[in-house]
Amino acid sequence: MGKLVVLSIAVVALAAFLGERVINLRKMTLASRELVQNPLPNCHQVKSLEYGSEDLTILPNGLAFISTGLKYPGLPSYSDNPGKIYTLDLSDSRRKPVELRMGRGFELDSFNPHGISVYTDERDDSIYLFVVNHPRQNAQVEIFQFVEEDHLLVHVKTIKHELLHSVNDIVAVGVESFYATNDHYFGGGTLNTLEALLGQPWCNVVYYSPEEVKVVAEGFYQANGINISPDKRHVYVADTFDHNIHVLERQESNGLAPVKVVEVGCLVDNIEVHPETGDLWIGCHPNGWKLFQTDPEDLPGSEVVQIQDILSESPVVTQIYADDGSVLIGSSVAAPYEGKLLIGTVYQKALICELADIGQ
Repeated sequence: MGKLVVLSIAVVALAAFLGERVINLRKMTLASRELVQNPLPNCHQVKSLEYGSEDLTILPNGLAFISTGLKYPGLPSYSDNPGKIYTLDLSDSRRKPVELRMGRGFELDSFNPHGISVYTDERDDSIYLFVVNHPRQNAQVEIFQFVEEDHLLVHVKTIKHELLHSVNDIVAVGVESFYATNDHYFGGGTLNTLEALLGQPWCNVVYYSPEEVKVVAEGFYQANGINISPDKRHVYVADTFDHNIHVLERQESNGLAPVKVVEVGCLVDNIEVHPETGDLWIGCHPNGWKLFQTDPEDLPGSEVVQIQDILSESPVVTQIYADDGSVLIGSSVAAPYEGKLLIGTVYQKALICELADIGQ
């Protein structure tokens, strides 16, 4: 009888613990949030990007690089084909995506691109594309050189390291160096479900160079998008489950020192930084519970937020776009270019909209 009582108490305690954790998870994913529509004028779907546009970045000349076909645990994937990298010339009125060719020596069959970053070598203006890749659900970083005249990516190097165990996004700071976010403490599998339930700030940011690899920031609930200020002095990190952007100052040692945290109010994903104004443009998920439930009768929506004057005492956080999923599902990134806004998604499509009379 005593054993049954102890067992019963244990079962009740476990049920109470799990119940409290589910309630906490719903809170972190903003499960009860109802989105108010905030459309932009003249939005058009970008054709040929039917399987997502999870991350993108735009060169000063208007050429955008777009990663598509991400297969991410817990989220839908509607294609069995390998992922791809496209370019989209935003200065061309036709705005037709073009698939980049891959040079020989790179394993295309398992290509599963996630976050991307572009680095221009000032010595010779060579352009390097850094791509987070998850072949067979592993985590590694690919470095390519972009050969514009041949519309070709030449594979330069694959980087693997035990500290780069669950990479989500990267920002390149050299030809072979970058900062990267780990979005989970565990490398993957069922432990990620347990990690979500526990809801602890176990994620981090790693600095990588051929000379050293080290953790430079930690204490994130889910470290996601990462980018850098135009003057290269500050790094911005999106903490998805804490709904905010961390501002960190770069040190001579390549470490990162915390400066401030800016509340955003949505599940922040990738960050793009305007090269002239320094404004942050963030793809957001208004309701993460819906994103992972993927109920066709209750679709996850999309949201884009702009942060102006982020280094000032009073940053201005503005919701630029919001949709309940009827137009765009699961926005993950957004970037402006000459009066247009290019919005990407985790697994659906991409959208180009006119920007209203707001700061760009």
